[in-house]
Amino acid sequence: MVAEDRSRGGPGSLVTRNRRRPRSTPSRSHAGDEPPPEAGDESAAERIQRGYAAWARVYDWFARATASVGGVRAGCVRALDLDPGDTVVEFGCGPGVNVPALREAVSPTGRVVGVDITGAMLERARGLAERRGWENVEFVRGDATDPPIQGGEADAVLATFVTSLFPEPYAVVSGWCELADSVVVAAFAPRGSRPANAALSAFARLNGRLFDAGARDPLDQLDARTAAARRALADNAETVTEERYLFGTITMCAGHRSVDGRDG
Repeated sequence: MVAEDRSRGGPGSLVTRNRRRPRSTPSRSHAGDEPPPEAGDESAAERIQRGYAAWARVYDWFARATASVGGVRAGCVRALDLDPGDTVVEFGCGPGVNVPALREAVSPTGRVVGVDITGAMLERARGLAERRGWENVEFVRGDATDPPIQGGEADAVLATFVTSLFPEPYAVVSGWCELADSVVVAAFAPRGSRPANAALSAFARLNGRLFDAGARDPLDQLDARTAAARRALADNAETVTEERYLFGTITMCAGHRSVDGRDG
């Protein structure tokens, strides 16, 4: 095992702390990000935990049943450009749907660390690892907005369908870029075909509490958050590539920088 919750300890761990909530100081914002919630409002961390904990079992089934649909997840793993022996961290790993492909990419000599804030999701992910006997995979409870990962220890970062949940995705993704040379983000991308937009809007409204759309147009909010994550990659990476999937409703952005560029 290569990483553990702080309460479990363990030498050589990538994990510096086990956080269920973000640090109290607000993160930096950027044009297009949203203002922090007012005092008394449910925090983003609490909202995400509540939403995903309620349907962890259903999400696990759905995510596995649709893992290969549209080639999104496979495309994300390819975009990471992983080599055998690499260490990859996935934020918002959920029940571990991406882990088999990530583990195959880094080989048994590499390491896969999944981070999620929802205990119910991690239980299912850890059960998967135990059933398959994976010795180079670890799941950690932590907040992606305040990563419990030591900088410089990871080669790549992946996040699929996570940035849409953050009020300040620019700050969050910029922080991820400080952890690794390759960062790949998949997110909802409205303004594709009309039928696809209608389906995406209905999905966001159905999960209104999770996406904290409120009275706002959910497509506008998703669009703004996806654009903010893309800008973060553009501002922090040397090269950025983008691919669209499923009639343009999902975008995958990959940011890369060389080791020389990072160390310099």
